Amino acid sequence: MFRYLLSRLLTFLPTFFGVTIISFAFIRMLPGDPIIVMAGERGVSEERYAELIQQFGFDQPIWRQYLDYLGGVVQGDLGQSFVTKKPVWDEFFALFPATLELSICAMIFAVALGLPAGVIAAVNRGKLFDRTLMSTALVGYSMPIFWWALLLIIVFSGMLGITPVSGRISLLYYFDNPSGFMLWDALVSDQKGAFWSALHHLILPTIVLGTIPLAVIARQTRSAMLEVLSEDYIRTARAKGLAPGRVNGVHALRNALIPVITVIGLSVGTLLAGAILTETIFSWPGIGKWMVDSIFRRDYPVVQGGLLLIAVMVMIVNLTVDVLYGLINPKIRKR
Repeated sequence: MFRYLLSRLLTFLPTFFGVTIISFAFIRMLPGDPIIVMAGERGVSEERYAELIQQFGFDQPIWRQYLDYLGGVVQGDLGQSFVTKKPVWDEFFALFPATLELSICAMIFAVALGLPAGVIAAVNRGKLFDRTLMSTALVGYSMPIFWWALLLIIVFSGMLGITPVSGRISLLYYFDNPSGFMLWDALVSDQKGAFWSALHHLILPTIVLGTIPLAVIARQTRSAMLEVLSEDYIRTARAKGLAPGRVNGVHALRNALIPVITVIGLSVGTLLAGAILTETIFSWPGIGKWMVDSIFRRDYPVVQGGLLLIAVMVMIVNLTVDVLYGLINPKIRKR
């Protein structure tokens, strides 16, 4: 198991340095001078412009700028925001709990509905439920996030008035948010109704962000279950008289989980990517909205650091998925 884990860890280094190059180059490929963008309508004199160019290191060759950036990353320094003058680390981890809370709720929503839906569809292959479910999953996967979000807002917030349009909690409640997780802090606060308000604000963003992973998990679970249900050991289990629930839920599902876990792991990247649009539409104060605002402001350190940290988190999740492979199926460790 140790060799298996070590081999996966060795893939981190080239991926990590590749991400640093992409994050460094991405923001510089966008049109617009960061100094002019920061100055806004006030403008900036030629003397001050020259000072800022030198202060931010833009007068150095591009390869030198990259080496300075890489040197800071290796030392754990992602730089300071051009706009707020705060360290990127501090801004990221101040906003990340909001995104993590939303992503966890979206993933719970997707797995809780997608996994049993895929199993039931596989067991009822070719029947009306199976065809309806797979068609619905295809529609959910194909639906653009921004359109789906606006549609839900119009129906449930505008027409029915059931859910709030934006934010994390009603303005009627005010309390300390030390953990960054609004649900938890509202639950332990002494303000009655704060938890339900926070939960109420999570409903639409969770559905919007979890729809695509839900569709993918349902379809992948069905496909994996159909493959496993045709195996000889499943027929043997049925011939022994085991209950259908035990055959499908224990023997078949456990062996079908490996490709499903892969999809769940890959969905983390989808969640973080979808969070950018979701947080922007619902004014959710997380890293997605923070990144979008930073791109418009040409805040190089924030965009570089944010992309790098998100990529590292996705790599850690993929490593965790690889470890789970080895735990579920020991044969994989020997490969």
